[in-house]
Order: sequence, then C-alpha cells, then structure tokens
Amino acid sequence: MIKKSFLEKEYIKNGKSVSEIARGLSCSENKISYWLAKHDVRKRSISEAVYLKNNPKGDPFEFKAPKSAEEWFLYGLGLGLFWGEGNKANTQSVRLGNTDPDLIKVFLEFLESIFSIKTTRLRFGLQVFSDMDPDKAKNFWMKKLNIKTNQFQKVVVTKPFKKGTYRRKTRHGVLTVYFSNTKLRDSIGFAIEELRTTTYANVAQSVERIHGKSH
Repeated sequence: MIKKSFLEKEYIKNGKSVSEIARGLSCSENKISYWLAKHDVRKRSISEAVYLKNNPKGDPFEFKAPKSAEEWFLYGLGLGLFWGEGNKANTQSVRLGNTDPDLIKVFLEFLESIFSIKTTRLRFGLQVFSDMDPDKAKNFWMKKLNIKTNQFQKVVVTKPFKKGTYRRKTRHGVLTVYFSNTKLRDSIGFAIEELRTTTYANVAQSVERIHGKSH
C-alpha cells in the first residue's frame, strides 16, 4: 500500500510525475496511478503536466492584487489593452503588438507591477516594411523601452501593403511584446471575461478569485 499522505506530498506538493515517483519506489507507474485513484488524488491533465515540466520552480510570475487607485487604474488599463490590442488567438503566451511606444510601455508596466514580470524576461518581435531601416527601427525600440538586443527575435521585413499614410503611422515598425506562459494567458483571459459582467462592488473579490485559479 502507498499512503495517501505520501502521494499528496510527492505528487501535489513537490510536483513529481507518476514516473518519477515510480522510479523512487522501484515499482510500476500503473501501481502509482492505481493508488492515486484509490485515494481520490486527481491526476494532472496533459497540459498541466507539460506546464509543470516547463516550470519546475513554479509560476514565473506572481500576481499582486491592486491596492491603490493608481494600481487599480493600471490593472484595468492593462486588461483593456490586451482585450483591444492583444493576440487573443494565441493560447500559449501573452502577446500584444502595436506601433505606439507609449502604449507598449504602459503594458510593460502592467506586467511588471501587477504580475511581477521584469522587462528583462520579456521577448519582442519587430515587423518593418522593406522601405524602412530594420536596425534603425530596432534601435528606436531598444532606447524607448530600455530593452536589449538579445530580447528580440529576428526582425521581419515585409513589403508595404499599400501607399499612403502607413509610413507615418508605422515609421518604427510594429513591435510585439510576448511572455510565453499559458497560465498567465489564461488568467488574463479569465479576468477579462468575468470582469465584463462583474459589478463594481464585487471587483476586488473577483480579481482575487480569478488570479487564484489553478492551471
């Protein structure tokens, strides 16, 4: 018999996989799975197992509930920016692209202040048109956002899709900021969906519950 307390400690608290526990006890994985079911210990889904494998030290972010009026404003603004400008089709990471450096800067502040994600841990993609200087555009964003060249993917160069005012609007290209983490992506998505129908009086309670969701 394998005790429930042991399985809860190794499988849930320590985040070990069924195979790791089986190797430690020199038994089959089927035996571990049997006792997990016997003790009614829920097994992780495939996506949860993959997430845990990719983040063995825990979540690479930490939610800090807003307290001041400024923090609540930033929280709402960050959600609004992602709702309006973010890549919601991508479920693997938080992605937001825009041509406005001030807008990008506010979103970076949202990630750092609300989710404790340092700018140095973010990655960036830059798309420019063929009549622009890729290095000049990249240097612009590096200086404007105080980011380093090793945080960039390869700059994507495309042909202008039309003539007119596009160059004035995108003279430094389109910058996309992203943080690869499915749990953070889901957390922000849940927050947007729920807060759309939440009354003002219940906002704080909803925020704590939303970001306390397990993956």
